Amino acid sequence: MSDLRAAEIRFRVDPADVPAEKAARRLHLTLEQFKEVLPNLLKRGFPAADPDTGMFDLEAIDAWRKSRHRGEAALTVPLAPDQPIAREQSGMAERFVAAKERQTQRRRRNSGVT
Repeated sequence: MSDLRAAEIRFRVDPADVPAEKAARRLHLTLEQFKEVLPNLLKRGFPAADPDTGMFDLEAIDAWRKSRHRGEAALTVPLAPDQPIAREQSGMAERFVAAKERQTQRRRRNSGVT
């Protein structure tokens, strides 16, 4: 009985190499659609299946997907010129003083005092 316990799976291992069906699902395609577009994908640098196992590397597929849009606009908007850039503050006391200064400035703006 102890031999059987040793053979039990103790934790889940997600495969990194997957068959074509799962590679297709990663791209939200059916297997038939994937097979149809695969030659064009390969021309565009899509990672080919392993020559021995026929499996596709999910990490390479994800890297390929992400690399397609590197030259396009960033997802974050840079700070506008009028937005202050936070200074690095070394201690809690400095952060407290800076917060109090910001609070005082907001109160002055809201009350019309300059």
